[in-house]
Amino acid sequence: MRGIYNSVTDIRRKVFSEIARMAYADDIDYAKRIEEIPYEILPGTKAKYRNSIFLERAIIGERLRLGMGLPLREMAEYGALSDGIEESVIATKYYDDPLINIIKFACNACPEKKVFVTNGCQGCLSHQCTEVCPKDAIHIVNGRSLIDQDKCIKCGRCMDACPYSAIVKIERPCAASCGMNAIGSDEDGKAVINYDKCVSCGMCLVNCPFGAIVDKGQIFQTIYSIKEGDEVIAAIAPAFVGQFGPSVTPDKVKAALMSLGFADVVEVAIGADLCTIEEAADFLDKVPEKQPFMATSCCPAWSVMAKKEFPQFAPYISMALTPMVLTARMIKKDHPNAKVVFIGPCAAKKLEASRKSVRSDVDFVLTFEEVMGMFEAKGINLEQIVAEEPLLAGTNDGRGFAVSGGVAKAVKNVIEKEHPEMQVKVQAAEGLKNCKTMLMMAKAGRLNGYLLEGMACPGGCVAGAGTLQPIPKSSAAVKRYATENEKKTSDESAYADRLHELLEG
Repeated sequence: MRGIYNSVTDIRRKVFSEIARMAYADDIDYAKRIEEIPYEILPGTKAKYRNSIFLERAIIGERLRLGMGLPLREMAEYGALSDGIEESVIATKYYDDPLINIIKFACNACPEKKVFVTNGCQGCLSHQCTEVCPKDAIHIVNGRSLIDQDKCIKCGRCMDACPYSAIVKIERPCAASCGMNAIGSDEDGKAVINYDKCVSCGMCLVNCPFGAIVDKGQIFQTIYSIKEGDEVIAAIAPAFVGQFGPSVTPDKVKAALMSLGFADVVEVAIGADLCTIEEAADFLDKVPEKQPFMATSCCPAWSVMAKKEFPQFAPYISMALTPMVLTARMIKKDHPNAKVVFIGPCAAKKLEASRKSVRSDVDFVLTFEEVMGMFEAKGINLEQIVAEEPLLAGTNDGRGFAVSGGVAKAVKNVIEKEHPEMQVKVQAAEGLKNCKTMLMMAKAGRLNGYLLEGMACPGGCVAGAGTLQPIPKSSAAVKRYATENEKKTSDESAYADRLHELLEG
């Protein structure tokens, strides 16, 4: 589904746009307005996607609530769509747990992992599927293969052996994409999230083909803060390159954001440079004398997973602040009364910003997709907008944080530049399942002396839940921008001095 504009994507974008329009409007009855929006997104009397227009509108309603940071309503209890909306008409609102939510009546109750024989089975004489099955779960019935689901262990050997590719495996897409195995089923077969395991990476919400999984948003509160006259500064993640269209340059993105009312736009690649220097210092200080290896800290979903699944490795994760937090601290050092909005590809950054230790640094977190809704609400054509001020950026390495392997590469480059005699060994993994495998290797002692980079999303930050473009296309755009527009800096110690000043302040 990633990068394919489909009906689920269309609904999601329309919801974001309508929330933004509601926020930008003056002298409006918000309770009345939120009740009207589902009828405007889905007009008429006939269902477009499901069996009932009323069901479709109810789902839109829950999406609107979550997009405003409100909780889901209880299905078994009466509750107006507008319940709690007045309490959300504020210029500051932190994300409340849970961040990732399942709209139960939108869930298709997809089957869990299952291997079965299709009508493509030709009843061949070789019966290779029965021969390779390690559990004797396949038998020939009426001349065709039949799998005993009680015995089947879903190993897939029969699938590989079938000469007609007549045996297939299906799996609930949200569960298949969850690297934490945090998604199960309730008594009705509907998906349910185990929040003790969930790290809010957001892969489930972008892989659900029924649009039943939704994260909370702060679009409304961000706009309300701007309207209240606050100095609101956007800190945009390096993965933004190419997200708003191939002809929309970084300078145009800055101009467009300032047209939304942001006082300034700062690229988070600058914070990534600061993070690089701090992690390089950590590695030099600790590996291998004080600890066998060091893991990067930039991806919150990865670091939370590592601490949950491998608590013994928690001290080995770098203590460096993430680029988002470092950039926010840098902004607030110069603008103490400003509010900082992190704009990026990541759902887990919303979780990070809700931590008490980060709340004073980052006021709002929006995804690229949510910001696109703001552009649409204001009627801003990004391709035609005139860029007036350049977007001040970080280094090539700082921008490279957006793609898998980029963080480790940046740290390695800094260390080896300062210590040419050293050769830093790195291991990078993308996707939480692969990250777990990497940590298992570390547990076995196979990665001693290494710098480990983990990225929760397959592909890195460019594959986050809030991106707009296909992952390979985004990755290529970021790499090209980093190479073509590298900021030449001969005094990296200036970054280090600035870092210590920020940390001490």
